Amino acid sequence: MKVPADLYVASSRPYEGLPEINYPFHDRDVLVTHCGRVCMCRKKINISTVLAGQKLGIKEVDHGIWLVSFMHYDLEYIDLDQRTLQTIDNPFGTRLSPMS
Repeated sequence: MKVPADLYVASSRPYEGLPEINYPFHDRDVLVTHCGRVCMCRKKINISTVLAGQKLGIKEVDHGIWLVSFMHYDLEYIDLDQRTLQTIDNPFGTRLSPMS
């Protein structure tokens, strides 16, 4: 019986990282710090160290309530007054595509 290490073959394609991410429909972009925070209006909000170094799009949807997006996924809401995060039910759930 073979183990995975016996079958492994390195990929011939080099990994080039993510493409440049832009958020044209958001109010602004923020960069997640190495410790997983974003700074908004002189307040530090903990997001996740998983997104450290990545650019997020934020959009104000109500007074003090900001929608946070990564690529084309809406992740959560930030309440700046309370400094809390409100998650969206399932940002990776199925999306309906428009009928052609």
